Amino acid sequence: MTTVTADSATRRPDTARRRHKRWTVERIIFTTLNTTFLVLLAVVMLYPLLNTLAISLNDGTDAVRGGIGIWPRVFSLKNYDVVFHMGTIYQAFFMSVLKTAVVVATNLFFTSMLAYALSRNEFIFRKPITVIFVLTMYFDAGLIPNYLLIKDLGMLNTFQAYWVPVMISAFNLILLRTYMKSIPEEIIESARIDGAGEFRTWWQIVMPLCKPTLAVVGLFVAVGSWNSWLDTLLYNSGEQWLSTLQYELQKLLSSSMNAGVNNAAQAGGAAAAAAGGGQVTTPIALRSAITMAAAVPILLVYPFLQKHFVSGMMIGSVKG
Repeated sequence: MTTVTADSATRRPDTARRRHKRWTVERIIFTTLNTTFLVLLAVVMLYPLLNTLAISLNDGTDAVRGGIGIWPRVFSLKNYDVVFHMGTIYQAFFMSVLKTAVVVATNLFFTSMLAYALSRNEFIFRKPITVIFVLTMYFDAGLIPNYLLIKDLGMLNTFQAYWVPVMISAFNLILLRTYMKSIPEEIIESARIDGAGEFRTWWQIVMPLCKPTLAVVGLFVAVGSWNSWLDTLLYNSGEQWLSTLQYELQKLLSSSMNAGVNNAAQAGGAAAAAAGGGQVTTPIALRSAITMAAAVPILLVYPFLQKHFVSGMMIGSVKG
């Protein structure tokens, strides 16, 4: 039987209070430092976006002076008026959306199908094939061989040049294969006992279980496809209807830097005249406006995938 003295009974509450006070102080210090760091990180990450937005909403002539922070000094919608009166902007925007949708759909379909095959232990060639795909992440044939391959396949100035070369991504393949290997084997066996074939097992059993990882991979592919302009320059620059929003942006940026203020305004062709008033915008303001016009659509997609994106990243960090 334990005997509790008066001194020990007095010391215990004091010790508990000191321990509670010590942990409270440590928690306050940690929370303060963590919050400060995260706020500073958010400011560093958001400032370029807010600065670009402020310049795009600022008068073009005033923007040349510089010194604009996160708020426009002389508010004006003239830059966006010029951008949205460009004759090619809407066709290029539609092509970018179509290209991104097709690239994401085909990449997820074929990459996940291959990942499922490589995740099965009964597939005896899974290891050498995986090694071959991993090697493609470190060694690339180069720009000219890739161009010659696309040319020899007859895909120059065709929509196929956008999605066929990126049907399978080695990095996404490893990510999906790793997650599929973590799925309990009993689930696969139950599907087979019920008479499901390999394709049905992959499509109806494995794919629904991979939604978080598919969301992560899909977002990676979508951002990469949306921001890409080099594939248009290399393979489809000969067809205007295949031009993408990012390629039109790149042409305007090059025109702005090489031709100066007046010629930069002419880069929009009849768009500048149609914008009205005979006013002329400046390269820095025009670049900012088109940058925002190109970035906003892909930013709007993220909130719908945020839950799956976070859970998918967590899964990938703890399962191998």
